[in-house]
Amino acid sequence: MFTSILILLAGLALLYYGSSVLVEGSASTAVMFAVRPVIVGLTVVSFATSAPELLVSLVAAVKGSEGISLGNILGSNVINIALVLGASALIKPVTISKQIIHVELPYMILISFIFWILCLDNNINRLDGIILIVLLIAFLVYGFLTANDKSTNRTTDENRTFAVILKNFVYIVLGIVMLAFGANFVVREAIKMAQVIGLSQTFIGISVVALGTSLPELATSVVAAARGESDISVGNVVGSNLFNICLVMGVVGLFNPMEVAPSLHWFEFPFMLFICLVLGGIAYAARGVGKKGGLLFIALFFVYIGVSYFN
Repeated sequence: MFTSILILLAGLALLYYGSSVLVEGSASTAVMFAVRPVIVGLTVVSFATSAPELLVSLVAAVKGSEGISLGNILGSNVINIALVLGASALIKPVTISKQIIHVELPYMILISFIFWILCLDNNINRLDGIILIVLLIAFLVYGFLTANDKSTNRTTDENRTFAVILKNFVYIVLGIVMLAFGANFVVREAIKMAQVIGLSQTFIGISVVALGTSLPELATSVVAAARGESDISVGNVVGSNLFNICLVMGVVGLFNPMEVAPSLHWFEFPFMLFICLVLGGIAYAARGVGKKGGLLFIALFFVYIGVSYFN
């Protein structure tokens, strides 16, 4: 048991540092081409920080651990809002731009609702996967069309030297390799721990695994909020939730269809949609998340973990 805990922690460390390296390489590449900060957060950074969820859920699905695979996504999406955005708001109130309030947040809520609808037949099949990936492509096309930051001068050729491009490429590849090994360690040891402790794989996925794979989002958003870069902080959370559902579950459904536990429809799915609606309501009313909102989200995080444990 002690060895399993150490290997699990090592896997989480690989996920964290792998994502950090991947984020740095990806974001640096995006900034080279004068991409707006909010779009960087919604796309490049979100994809990079969602890589752990993608690999963990895919590995878990392939190994037949559907509870960990789906639990990881449901838990991560709740944690991204409740813990990541909540912690960011406690450090420094987070402002939310009109564009996110009127476009990206409603789209995230819509995607969350569609995902639940697709899972009501208690399985994620190839058609579901195709639908989710198409919805992601639509989001990426929108991001591409609105990506250019006209207020920022184009980077000079010196900032696009071969050395800089090579460095970013190495960071991206190194990050992906670390994530691959970390995902394998986390899934393997999480399954062992669930069997030894007697907890369900779904709860392990919702709590331990989801928290571990959300560390990149937590680190990225907290640092961004502390630096006053609210667009990246909020964009990372909203974008990560979209990528978790559309990319991760889309890929899983397309390449490894799996069953969905009926019990998840009673609390986990409704709560994921509920917390998205709470964020949307607060954002629309206050144009941001202050310290009171941060405390509310932290409290909802503990409610989610507590109810999931006894559910």
